[in-house]
Parts: sequence; structure tokens; C-alpha cells
Amino acid sequence: MDKNKWTTASIPDQKGNIIIITGANSGLGFAATKILSQQNATVIMAVRNMDKGEQALMEVKKITPNANLSLMKLDLSDLDSINAFAKAFSGKYDTLNILINNAGLMYPPKREETKQGFEIQIGTNHLGHFALTGLLFDLIKKTPKSRVVTQSSLAHINADIRLDDLNWEKTYSKRQAYGQSKLANLLFTYELDRKFKEHNINSIATAAHPGISKTNLMLTSSNIFQMFTHLVAQKPETGALSIIRAATDEQLTGGEYIGPSRLGGMRGFPELIKSSNKSYDVKLAKELWVVSEKMTGVHFKF
Repeated sequence: MDKNKWTTASIPDQKGNIIIITGANSGLGFAATKILSQQNATVIMAVRNMDKGEQALMEVKKITPNANLSLMKLDLSDLDSINAFAKAFSGKYDTLNILINNAGLMYPPKREETKQGFEIQIGTNHLGHFALTGLLFDLIKKTPKSRVVTQSSLAHINADIRLDDLNWEKTYSKRQAYGQSKLANLLFTYELDRKFKEHNINSIATAAHPGISKTNLMLTSSNIFQMFTHLVAQKPETGALSIIRAATDEQLTGGEYIGPSRLGGMRGFPELIKSSNKSYDVKLAKELWVVSEKMTGVHFKF
């Protein structure tokens, strides 16, 4: 094997690290949970469906009997659930080493809304994670070398942010709405990292994308896309390496984007790559931040 490939063998020992993974019961989140558990991390599996979460936890225990796992309920499409999760977590733990904002929703059959009335993809993928990060921010700040890691997607590349209609109430395209949410993930990551550095906080923010992976997210897409996925997709365990590298690579200093580069980013081992030019737009990032705070009611205390 190429010595330069970043694999599970490259992951530093995670003993003593408390890691939250959203969407930990399936797909990339489940793969990350399995892998990080094997590296001695304490993993909090943040899941919407507790029954499925329990099944996933038991599966991990079969592979790694001494895995240090906890299951906690979190529905990212409901700000009340996010608040409850943050309070419960903060009541149990004094530190948070790594927050992995992984959960995502892609291409609903029709336009749907979260409990608070946000378009479901921007509401879950971006606003939900924005709120979660903000509500856990005191713990993140006081944990030295902590990390906020957010899952983006190749779908961000041709996307735009509709600040005047973030919820797609005027027109609706599920694909453009998904792309917008994934671009928002990157704008949030880079702005958060800039703020960490500006305020001399000993934390970093990084982002990743998994390429094309065989997950439930892809199974909800069109039949043509599913056929394409089966031809080029890699295993969730390989796709998850990108976000695991973003979460654990000790050489990273913040603001990095990690993902595969082969076949236009669809396959391969995780590397440091560049995201779209728009994702580095500082003005747009600051504007999105203000709108996100207003919509969620969550304000970061730097």
C-alpha cells in the first residue's frame, strides 16, 4: 500500500477523547463510530431514532466489546431537541474534544419543513448543526485543542446561498437546496475557524466530504443516480475516513477541507483539497452567520 495513503492505521490513539457523532446509527456516522471506537475514543452516538441507535450500538459492541459508547437522542430538525441534547450532554460531561457534525438529509420527495418551519435540508444539515455547535460552545472553548468537524459534499461545488430566501419559499429545487446546505456547512466551518483564531481560542474547525459512498442518503436519490452510485461508490468505511482525518489528524491547524480526489473527488483516500471559490467568501460567510443566529436564536459567546 502507498505509504502516503491516509488509512485507519494513520489514526492517532483517541484514548481520553470524548467525541460526539451526529447520525451515528447509519452510513458514514456508523462507520466513523466503529472506527473511532476501535481507537479507544469515548463516542456519544447522537441519533434521532433510539431503537435504531440501540441496534447500531450493539453491532459496534460485537466488533469491539470494550467500546466506550453512549447513546443520546438528537433530532437536528427540531431546535427543542437540540437544546435538550446540549443540556443533557453538558450535565454529564465537562469537556468535548471533538464534535463531528455528520448527520444529513438529502433530496426529500417534496419540500418539507423542520419543526420550526425551516426548509428541511438547510434546517437539518446547516441550521441544526449550527445551533448544536453554538449550544455546546462553552464546553468546546474550555477543552484545549478541541475540534468542530462538519461533513460537506461534492454537491456544494455549483451551489449558491439564497440569503433572501434560505428556506426556498419562493421556488423550490431539492437538489439546489441540498447544495446550498452543503455550501453553508463549509462557510460555517471556515468562519468558525477564523473566529477561533481571532479570539485566541485553542480550538479548530475543519470540514470533509466522503466522495460517493454507499449509504442510505444515496438510496433516497433518483434511480439513475442510484445506478451510478453502485458503479463508482466506495464503502462507508472508506468514505468515513475523510471526516475521521479531519477530526483526528494532528497536523491540521484549522480551516482545512479533507476528501478523496480520484474520479473528480468521487473515490479515494482522504487528502487535503480545496473547496469551491464561493465557500471561501468571507463576506458571504459573515452574512450567513448573522442570518443563522437570527433564525436559530443561538448566539455564539466568543
